[in-house]
Amino acid sequence: MLPPKPVVRYRIRSTPATHIVDEGARFDLDDRDFEVLHLPGHSPGSIGLWEDATGTLFSGDVIYDGYLLDDIPGSNVANYVVTMRRLRELPIRVVHGGHRPSFGRDRLIEIIDGYLQRKGAA
Repeated sequence: MLPPKPVVRYRIRSTPATHIVDEGARFDLDDRDFEVLHLPGHSPGSIGLWEDATGTLFSGDVIYDGYLLDDIPGSNVANYVVTMRRLRELPIRVVHGGHRPSFGRDRLIEIIDGYLQRKGAA
């Protein structure tokens, strides 16, 4: 028999935004340089952080290795289709999504093509 799970209590405190980021904004971290990509569909304000030099995308909830949610409040299938087509054209080598393990270009293309087929947009 396993011991009971401990009760963990915590609270995440929100913090006010210092500024709004727009498409094309850059974050130069000295050894890394990321560009903000506006990637709507999952939600209106979805963004990704793109590093062209390494082909790395931090995608948040826009794309991950799983069923992509486009039927939640704020989602928009037409915008998601445009975003998927955009991501397919980028020279992405690795995706770090907001959920599940990271994956490479071949899996990215499979996920995008599957999504576009399901939506009749292939």
